[in-house]
Amino acid sequence: MPHYSGPLLTRPIAEELQAARDAGSGAWTGSLDLGRSDGEALLEAEAWIWRGQRYPYPAKLKDRTIYHWDGEEFAPVSRFSGSLIKLVPTQWGAPTFEIDGIKMLPTMKASPIEDARVKVALVEPRGKAVLDTCGGLGYFAACCLEAGASAIHSFEKNEDVLWLRTLNPWSPDPDAASSGGRLRLTHADVSQAIAQIGDASVDALLHDPPRFGIAGELYSQTFYDDLARVLRRGGRLFHYTGSPNKLTSGRDVPREVAKRLEKAGFKAQLALDGVLASKR
Repeated sequence: MPHYSGPLLTRPIAEELQAARDAGSGAWTGSLDLGRSDGEALLEAEAWIWRGQRYPYPAKLKDRTIYHWDGEEFAPVSRFSGSLIKLVPTQWGAPTFEIDGIKMLPTMKASPIEDARVKVALVEPRGKAVLDTCGGLGYFAACCLEAGASAIHSFEKNEDVLWLRTLNPWSPDPDAASSGGRLRLTHADVSQAIAQIGDASVDALLHDPPRFGIAGELYSQTFYDDLARVLRRGGRLFHYTGSPNKLTSGRDVPREVAKRLEKAGFKAQLALDGVLASKR
């Protein structure tokens, strides 16, 4: 799907536009792409102009919501098809997303892009072919591109998440010149698609699955055996697990994951909020 190039609004940005107009200013300077760049909007009494197109001032917007121009009005970047999936602004510019109100990326202490950059660095992607099992908004892939990976193959199962990516300026576009043809994004369930990936055909792995209760198959011994099969000897894997509370869940998910990876043929250790492993 082509990527959206129109303005993105949040409640604070919309209020800034209207306050500048009410103050008699003929222009406003700021970001209309979630902090990716700054630009100028020309202000008229009933509309504002950005990149040559006129837009109405929006009605009252909700907090924690990003809006895009759908051709008729500013609509929330959210969809409901079994689950409510929503792009959510953060203080860092780069957004996170939620599924039924559950935040899918850590944003408390750092930008989700910076968080991804630190994790991606663990697998040392420069010059490597990387398998990104659960692409999400594409932040792992973006950081692999930035770090000089030779190729990234990302899988994403959820069609609505793929739609969010087309509206998120921080999500890498496989077709953009900046990707250099190195990013391939496939709409598929990696737990099934991995059977078609060749033995020892990737140099590094990034695995950021939904929590165990939602996608237990992505924590299974069978899947970990497949990860070991497709990764070359000495290749690295970072597996995000989060830090579920053992006192409430009664489980130590990171250590369970490490044990299964060891059984699959990895040498594994706890690292950051997940497990870092290398293929024996």
